Amino acid sequence: MRAAPVPELMLDPSYDPNTDASSSREAIGLGSAASAGLDVRHGTILTLEDISVSFDGFKALNNLTLYIGVGELRCIIGPNGAGKTTMMDVITGKTRPDQGKAFFGETLDLTRMSEVDIAQSGIGRKFQKPTVFEALSVFENLELALKTDKSVWASLRAKLSGQQRDRIDAVLNTIRLQSSRNRPAGLLSHGQKQFLEIGMLLVQEPQLLLLDEPVAGMTDAETEFTAELFKSLARQHSLMVVEHDMGFVGAIADHVTVLHQGSVLAEGSLAQVQADERVIEVYLGR
Repeated sequence: MRAAPVPELMLDPSYDPNTDASSSREAIGLGSAASAGLDVRHGTILTLEDISVSFDGFKALNNLTLYIGVGELRCIIGPNGAGKTTMMDVITGKTRPDQGKAFFGETLDLTRMSEVDIAQSGIGRKFQKPTVFEALSVFENLELALKTDKSVWASLRAKLSGQQRDRIDAVLNTIRLQSSRNRPAGLLSHGQKQFLEIGMLLVQEPQLLLLDEPVAGMTDAETEFTAELFKSLARQHSLMVVEHDMGFVGAIADHVTVLHQGSVLAEGSLAQVQADERVIEVYLGR
């Protein structure tokens, strides 16, 4: 199922960045243009409405409603068991909701699509633990990511076009691994492996990135670079970042959503949610 290409979506001059876009279906995107081929006429790239998921009687998600705008960098926080991972599983097709709606853009019904179709439609997911091909070089890892529809060895034997090489070079510069392009991925630091996996998503040119605790285990310098990287990616991509590091969240977030018991507990700026008595009680503590 494909949406028809739409013209560029320009930022509404009347847009107020302090408006709570996530609580309204008419979410205004922060980016200057919509991705080609995806219908985002309302400025909303992801719509979750009344999503519920139960596992053996336990409600992992409970009437969850959430909207992500085009070009937005949204941080999702909350205690363990709040439903953060299940929410991302629903978005990527790994888990089917018991009820509710999940749309990518205006027309792509995620509840009716396979995991492969969802990934190919423009949603990329990075798990907490980096998963790279350690015996292959950094460049080869990125090359494989370009060719997800082929076997590993067929992909390695295939000849890259000039445009594909340029794309890989651009991503290598973005993730600061240009000097390590021929280095085996297994020799990279933990943080560098995280950057490489992000690069493997970027070469596929996703429109929505789901990133699970991306700075866990990183050094201070690597965490600082990750913040810079995510801020540079926003506006060109939409990002949903699940994170527990409040310093990192404060450095990057346009908007913060707090999940608790499978539902949205609070939303707003980091300062707003940190001052919310409900959030303090169930997550932040005193």
